[in-house]
Amino acid sequence: MSTSNSADNRSILTQPSLLLRYCFPLLFGVILWNLPAPEAMDIRGWQMMTIFLSTLLGVMVMPLPMSAVTFFGMAALGLTQTLTLKQALSGYSEPITWLIVLAFFISNGFIKTGLGLRIAFCFMRLLGKRTITLGYGVALTDAVLAPAMPSQTARAGAVVYPIMRSIAEVYDSYPGNPSARRMGTFLTLVVFHANAITSGMFLTAMAGNPLVIKLAGDQGIDITWASWAIGAIVPGLICLAVMPVLLYRISPPQLRETPKAVEMATEKLHELGRFKRDEWIMAGTFAGLLVFWVTGRYLGLSAALVALCGVCLLLVSGVLNWDEIKGNKGAWDTMIWFGAFVTMAHYLSEFGVVTYVSSSIGLWFEGLPVWLSLISISVVYYFAHYFFAATTAQISAMYASFLIIMISAGIHPTGAALTLAYLSSNCAVVTHYGNGPSPILFGAGYVPLTTWWKAGFLMSFVYLTIWLTAGTAWMEWLGYFG
Repeated sequence: MSTSNSADNRSILTQPSLLLRYCFPLLFGVILWNLPAPEAMDIRGWQMMTIFLSTLLGVMVMPLPMSAVTFFGMAALGLTQTLTLKQALSGYSEPITWLIVLAFFISNGFIKTGLGLRIAFCFMRLLGKRTITLGYGVALTDAVLAPAMPSQTARAGAVVYPIMRSIAEVYDSYPGNPSARRMGTFLTLVVFHANAITSGMFLTAMAGNPLVIKLAGDQGIDITWASWAIGAIVPGLICLAVMPVLLYRISPPQLRETPKAVEMATEKLHELGRFKRDEWIMAGTFAGLLVFWVTGRYLGLSAALVALCGVCLLLVSGVLNWDEIKGNKGAWDTMIWFGAFVTMAHYLSEFGVVTYVSSSIGLWFEGLPVWLSLISISVVYYFAHYFFAATTAQISAMYASFLIIMISAGIHPTGAALTLAYLSSNCAVVTHYGNGPSPILFGAGYVPLTTWWKAGFLMSFVYLTIWLTAGTAWMEWLGYFG
């Protein structure tokens, strides 16, 4: 084992491209560290911002996996005495960090028991006669799984996409050649866009969403699982309703009728057989989680505590075992980088960095009417995702500042916080590197790069229009805009 690791290290150190990616964030940090801090910013705020931006740059150029890069950032916080070690590790004690980890364990239950596949095949059998309705089946599958599966990659890559690809290949639609246009191109785009939409509809549907809750909470804004879901339900469903139809126009499949998809789904459901014990337990646990996530606030139960109880129930019933909990690399990996970003985001706010950046950028929107400020700030925030390789990276870098700018412009805090929250997931559609599923789905080879970017750009205006018209009207009716 040690010999293998040494070989890996030597190969990294002898590859110029990797060495450059190591040195670039370090050199950037050293240069920024030695520049004079702005008069309006505390010296520790400048140091905090330098380490945060260097870490963020490391996450984007990826000389190492994201979690490993954040380790370097946490070490830098301690070595430079910007934070004490206890402060640097404080993000790991936040309940919101544990909520996302526990949700990963719950999502593993969907995959292990086969309940996720059963749900997907049920939608395929119900809606699979035509390519367009098959697209709706894909979207609905993701929407049903989203509340309990915070890993976008797991939803798209482990459940929905494999089924979609199997159906495409039944109709001789293969990646990397003209046959992809038969149906594979259209369906891959639907999988990706549906995943981005549903990731913003539920607090537990994407790893970055709990960070939004923490950043909004730092500004005194209280958002619960229920208020998040209720605010998103109408605009989210509208997006899911129009998305397959519009993508059908943007990238029309050559094959319109797909009766074999129904036959395939029926056959797979027959193979799965009747509901098994573990599936019933998983379904019951999921239903219970939804109920208590919605009502927990009135019972004095936090979302993290409800998730913890759900995991305990799955352990006691034998649906999950402790070895699976220990071996869930995705959950523990997410915890490492998520906790680091929670720490940095908190101290960026405490040391005045967020306030300084907000006041500087806020000058761009000064004097605008409230409604125009909401639109302008949202559009800038949305399309800034072209410069980010992960939704959580953008949330960490921009969410708090843009939230303060919106509030300063006269927009109600709750409405501003939720609008930015929903757009934080949706904006991933603009590129083929914007979130976890995008490299997997684009890398499958069904969608040419020009088609991917064209669809993302055109659909972005559709999503922005829906969220800023129907979405704001719905949230205003709910009282989120005062």
